[in-house]
Amino acid sequence: MNTHRLAVNIKSLAGWLLVTFAAAAFGAWASQSAPEFYAQMNKPSWAPPAGVFGPAWSVLYLMMALAAWLVWRVRGFRTAPRTLSLYLVQLVANALWSWLFFGWHLGAAAFAEVLILWALILATTIAFWKARPLAGMLLLPYLAWVTFASALTFACWQRNPQLLG
Repeated sequence: MNTHRLAVNIKSLAGWLLVTFAAAAFGAWASQSAPEFYAQMNKPSWAPPAGVFGPAWSVLYLMMALAAWLVWRVRGFRTAPRTLSLYLVQLVANALWSWLFFGWHLGAAAFAEVLILWALILATTIAFWKARPLAGMLLLPYLAWVTFASALTFACWQRNPQLLG
């Protein structure tokens, strides 16, 4: 690989990491009081402790950014605008969930939105898989986590109408 191509790959990877972690930061902004809020909730027995979420999401965001970069390397925005735009839309939906649940305490809206997010992730995973199978595989843990998060969102909403009205 020549020096120019290496520089382009490094810059593009940095760009996808920046975009992905910017969405993460925007969602985290809404989650500043999440540990205290989460501690107040009546949660199901299978709910993880609050300390699990940060590390899990950090790994997932890294895998998401790598997946987007792999697709970009194969197709770029010119040849895959729908695929990469779908990724960006699901990033926005991802960040929105934190605002609905932790920022605004809207349980019903957060549950409806996480179902939309799940569908967007599935569509993105399929599109990424078609472009580059490894990119699709990198999104499978994210899809699994959001499947779990959907069930947890519903359970917390149902158990905490006074907090998530």
